[in-house]
Amino acid sequence: MTESRDPGLQPERTRLAWRRTTLSCTVVAVLAARQGLHDGRSPAGLLGGALSLLVWLAFLGLAHRRARELDTPRPRAAGLRYPASAALCVVALAAFAVAVVV
Repeated sequence: MTESRDPGLQPERTRLAWRRTTLSCTVVAVLAARQGLHDGRSPAGLLGGALSLLVWLAFLGLAHRRARELDTPRPRAAGLRYPASAALCVVALAAFAVAVVV
């Protein structure tokens, strides 16, 4: 006898959490890029803005891949790969955003 797992709302809550975090990262990356282009266009500001956008794209790909995995009937546990990668992207994004401002 095979049991059918009722995933309930957990995959949906996880998907929404990834979307909220992606939206927050998007706001930070856009503001960092705007700041880098706005004040005199220094090389450090442009580099920080460009790196912010690259980290944002990496995070966007990570979140999209995890959301697609949640669409399966039996989504597997995220393990450490996704949270560690997401944390690394968030820390890098914050560092690049600070580099743009300073």
